[in-house]
Amino acid sequence: MNEDYVKNVVEAALLAAGRPLGLDELASVFDERDGVDAVALRTALDVLRADYANRGIELTEVASGFRVQIRPALAEPVSKLWVERPAKYSRALLETLALVAYRQPITRGEIEQIRGVAVNPNIVKTLLERNWIRVVGHRDVPGKPELLGTTREFLDYFGLKKLDDLPTLAQLKELEDLRVQLSLPGADAAEAPPAEAPPPPTDAPDGG
Repeated sequence: MNEDYVKNVVEAALLAAGRPLGLDELASVFDERDGVDAVALRTALDVLRADYANRGIELTEVASGFRVQIRPALAEPVSKLWVERPAKYSRALLETLALVAYRQPITRGEIEQIRGVAVNPNIVKTLLERNWIRVVGHRDVPGKPELLGTTREFLDYFGLKKLDDLPTLAQLKELEDLRVQLSLPGADAAEAPPAEAPPPPTDAPDGG
């Protein structure tokens, strides 16, 4: 099988899919008689990665497989082509997501203990709807509170292959560090203003 053909098919598949593709999915686009195995696919991916070295796009591996994406340094000018405004996330949502990512599995009550404020239900709802977190079990204590953990979609969104790729806690002195390290697009670190006469402290509703 011609190596250029394999590379071109892999490239076309990644561009057409618009999402990460694993090696099994990439292999499935070839006919069995082509004899394209994992070694040939990885060779093609390595060649593509080298081809993109000095271009505006890059090949990266995330939790779900491989994808072609815009280089982060060029995301801002290219974003002018997008009709929809980038999502903005409250500081409370980002702090909650960070705690789930670094302390998982964790309960909502444990998040509240660490942050010192009640977690607004809309924040957990938003994270669940975006499939960034999921219920992974229940804590064996009275009430059986849900244990929350991150998802593969969370890793994909933030360009991570595995949780070990997260920056270490020592690198994160404050939430702004998290936003920069993870390249959160459109992240808004500002808290929403409190209600006029707030009861005990709670998170501001999520702006996303």
